[in-house]
Amino acid sequence: MTTELTTQSTDLLLPLAEVAEQAKEYARSAKASNTRRAYAADWADFERWCAIHDLPALPAAPETVALYLTALAEQRKVATLQRRITAISQAHETLQFDSPTRSLVVRTVMAGIRRTKGTAQRRKAPAVTTVLRAMVETLPPTLLGTRDHALLLLGFAGAFRRSELVSLDLDDLLFSDDGITVTLRRSKTDQEGQGRTIGIPYGSHPLTCPVRALRAWIAGAGLVAGPLFRPLNRHGKVLERRLSDKGVARIVKRAAAAAGYDPDTFSGHSLRAGLATAAAAAGVSERAIMNQTGHRSVTVARRYIREGSLFRENAAASIGL
Repeated sequence: MTTELTTQSTDLLLPLAEVAEQAKEYARSAKASNTRRAYAADWADFERWCAIHDLPALPAAPETVALYLTALAEQRKVATLQRRITAISQAHETLQFDSPTRSLVVRTVMAGIRRTKGTAQRRKAPAVTTVLRAMVETLPPTLLGTRDHALLLLGFAGAFRRSELVSLDLDDLLFSDDGITVTLRRSKTDQEGQGRTIGIPYGSHPLTCPVRALRAWIAGAGLVAGPLFRPLNRHGKVLERRLSDKGVARIVKRAAAAAGYDPDTFSGHSLRAGLATAAAAAGVSERAIMNQTGHRSVTVARRYIREGSLFRENAAASIGL
């Protein structure tokens, strides 16, 4: 009987070991890979700073964290410091140490930094409709230009994040008489992969119609399956792999420069911000804008809506100046 029980216990342990590994994998997947990489880099920076100053990083004293934040305050943005605090806190909590970031000294120092430096973030310029039209007018009649044309217009019309744009596969598109239905299987605010669908209607002008531009890219590249947006080699051949999210930013900056704008004021986010801003300026409802952008936070969405409404609903415009 004892032998049978021992054998059964051993048989149970093997699956449990596999389950434990799976549990670790699920825990790692609780955050997006980009977030994990950012936190790892933040923690590594804190460790290096502590090593230079001969201070323990784990567990760290609250005074150590306060000194670290003070040392970085002149060179880093408040948002970056806040992310460093999160990384330090998570590193401690993972190993079941009390987080030093919750101490009064750290909170007081951080409050002083916020008050001194301010918390307003410098946002990139939105690529509103007039800017976008100028961008696509400069694109060359090549396969590379055809890809950039489709990417810029789809990114704008769908208010996609750059990570969302490059995650799209050909199977995520459904063409119809009304336009394109795009299935977004996962996004920054949908880490559980519930997915959502976005309607991309035909444009009024052929040059700025995202549906026509996307059809031209798919046909020109000979795509039948797999990633929608892909890099091209120096010979103009379409590669099999997926375009990187940094590639989206480069395309936006390159098109902005060609159109005569300062490329440093634009980023991959300019397409998403451009749609929200342009729609608000055109009087589109808050609900419709959020349906297209996928914003869950009304507060965040209203940043763009306020910018788009600065002159449409302006008190100074109606007083006879």
